[in-house]
Amino acid sequence: MRILQGYSKRNKNCIMLFLLMLAIFTLVFFLYDLPSEPIAYATLLSAVFVGIYFTYDLWRYSQYHSDLRKLQESIIFDISGLPVPNDLLEADYQELVKALFEEKDLLASQAEKAYNELVEYYTLWVHQVKTPISAMRLLLQTNQGLPITELELELLKIEQYVEMVLHYIRVESPASDFVLKYYDLDSIVRQAVRKYAKMFIQKKISLEYSVLGCQVLTDEKWLLFVIEQVLSNALKYTIAGKISIYLVDKKTLVIEDTGIGIAEEDLPRVFEQGFTGHLGRFDKRASGIGLYLSKRILSRLSHTIAIESTVGKGTKVMIGLDTIDTVVE
Repeated sequence: MRILQGYSKRNKNCIMLFLLMLAIFTLVFFLYDLPSEPIAYATLLSAVFVGIYFTYDLWRYSQYHSDLRKLQESIIFDISGLPVPNDLLEADYQELVKALFEEKDLLASQAEKAYNELVEYYTLWVHQVKTPISAMRLLLQTNQGLPITELELELLKIEQYVEMVLHYIRVESPASDFVLKYYDLDSIVRQAVRKYAKMFIQKKISLEYSVLGCQVLTDEKWLLFVIEQVLSNALKYTIAGKISIYLVDKKTLVIEDTGIGIAEEDLPRVFEQGFTGHLGRFDKRASGIGLYLSKRILSRLSHTIAIESTVGKGTKVMIGLDTIDTVVE
């Protein structure tokens, strides 16, 4: 019906001309009182030829429409499949489409070039910043007699922010270096725990860790980054109490704290880029990037993340690792 309506609208002038000619033909027949038999024969013959023409033309119109609809699926990449134009106006429209497509390609190329330059710049910046950080850590390690715990913790935060920038750049790139293999989940989690061991000691927060005893199909580096982000948040917003790490349903890693919690109205938005909510008001340095990045990374790894929290009681972060495979003996 839609094709018929479109065809009628496109050819309305032709149809109106045909009806006008038919009206003139009928009027002449009536005024001159001509014999009805030859007129009826001529009318029938004309109607047959007109019907054949419009039927064929409608079929061509339908095919043209179908070709254009199919082209919509691939026009982002190629417009070579444009059907042959039927007239000068269609040729003009196709030339316009080609011009717009070429302009779009040019803009896309410029945008990609600008993005690649930005990635190269920030990647270089991150690696440059890592050099003095490594030097600071080396100096700290060679001055064991000094009270440097606070300095070490601040250095840890700097490292975390630098890693966040690097992961933020890389996660959206089509060339993200994901390497999927089976890894021991305990090994990954323990790396994150060791990284924040001094923060546990300084804040006098206890750790309840249940051996996970399983392997997971994932990317170690990216999953480790996510676990570090979650653990960092738990430590940042837990004033006293404990942090528990355990596995439920044999496929969900849980990191639970007894911290300040997340307001109920903020929970639906905690994974939005730049959203800080109640936590942001509590800690003005919060960027709202950590959980956003974690969500993006886990989605790329076919994992999931969910949060349950109660203000004043704590927060439970659940990382769904549906690709957990075998139990480590």
